Amino acid sequence: MSSAGRERSADLLPKQRAAQRLWLPRAWRRAQNAKKAARPELDNVGWSVHGLAYIVDMEPLATRYPDNIGRIDGRVVSHAEFAERYEWPRKPTIITGLIDNWRASHKWDFDRLERKYRNQLFKCGEDDSGCSVKLKMKYYMTYMFKNYDDSPLCIFDGSFGERHKTKRLLDDYVVPPYFQDDLFSYVSSKRRPPYRWFVMGPARSGTGIHIDPLGTSAWNGLVKGRKKWVLIPPNVPKALLKPPSEISKYHPDEAITWFLNVYPKLHLETNKVPFYECVQHPGEIMFVPSGWWHVVINLDNTIAVTQNFCSLNNLEYVWRKTKRSRPKMFRQWIEQLRSHRPDAVRVLDRLQFNEESGREHSSSSNESSSSSSSSDSDSSSSDSDSESDSDENVGHGLNKNESQSKKSPTAPRDPVVTRKRRGDCSHDESECLCKLHRSP
Repeated sequence: MSSAGRERSADLLPKQRAAQRLWLPRAWRRAQNAKKAARPELDNVGWSVHGLAYIVDMEPLATRYPDNIGRIDGRVVSHAEFAERYEWPRKPTIITGLIDNWRASHKWDFDRLERKYRNQLFKCGEDDSGCSVKLKMKYYMTYMFKNYDDSPLCIFDGSFGERHKTKRLLDDYVVPPYFQDDLFSYVSSKRRPPYRWFVMGPARSGTGIHIDPLGTSAWNGLVKGRKKWVLIPPNVPKALLKPPSEISKYHPDEAITWFLNVYPKLHLETNKVPFYECVQHPGEIMFVPSGWWHVVINLDNTIAVTQNFCSLNNLEYVWRKTKRSRPKMFRQWIEQLRSHRPDAVRVLDRLQFNEESGREHSSSSNESSSSSSSSDSDSSSSDSDSESDSDENVGHGLNKNESQSKKSPTAPRDPVVTRKRRGDCSHDESECLCKLHRSP
């Protein structure tokens, strides 16, 4: 932020504090405690260190650039056509005409939700130990309408469907017909990772740039407010999409930081990074294909529901990711699919065959290389020992081709998975959403 911006932010802080004093004292204390638990690194500088609530106008995000994601009418496009045109080729799109029949379209307004669920706790973040940070609906509503935070807390609750008094929200919406065949439904409830979320948040809240975990696709149904989406193809390197560290000290992973610093550069370098963008309006469903980078920010106070899923069309991607990062769940899931889904078995058999044939090919090539190299090195065991090391010898007087020819003929291993040790999370670190679950 420029020095002028910082000075303006400092001038506005007294106004912000005066506005906060108008809160109900208990609601203000509960919100402060939740904020402190969710992001303790902001204790010393505050959640309004940049004064973005006063400086940033969200409306240009909605109007400056036109949408380049197509829309389809869910009442007209068949399931088979959707799979062929969008799901199988992994093409994002917006679906209209389906939310109009949801009960949520008239039951999920802010006043009604506050009255019906006022004393129910909803998750709005995680602390450093991975435990959920929760607020009662009545306190969160006060916070949402009266906050001046740069990147506000957002309800992102993945267990609302398991709690007695909040699972009634499940009756208010219907999973779109394109996404009802979820192969992860064959995973036991104890092992299945979170897959559906009730989402509510104010302007400036959102989800930073990420890929959904385990290779799943996702849909997001918006009931109230507007969201700005940017989606980027899977082959774009992550390094091109992250905000520079020197300008994102306090909010490095937040959507507002990305839209202020990375988004303008994408429009200046469209030839370098292809991307899609749109504004999602109430009554529309966003389809996010597996593997796609995406970032979303709320332009207004919003209410939405979102789910991740695995279908026959993205099973190949989910199979690879789940086998690598959730092996216990993977084995139980595959057993269930083989017992109940013969159509999925055909895909699984093909994937298994391709993997095994690939390993056999790699192993046979390693064996032939090893046998030829050993015949040349029998005369000198000391040379053989020195040359049997891996590529670590490259750059220390050994040719890379010579180093590779001396490798032992072992089958290739799966890549090492780096996991975040936050509660029971076991997603790939590069795709984990847990740190971002405070935002929609």
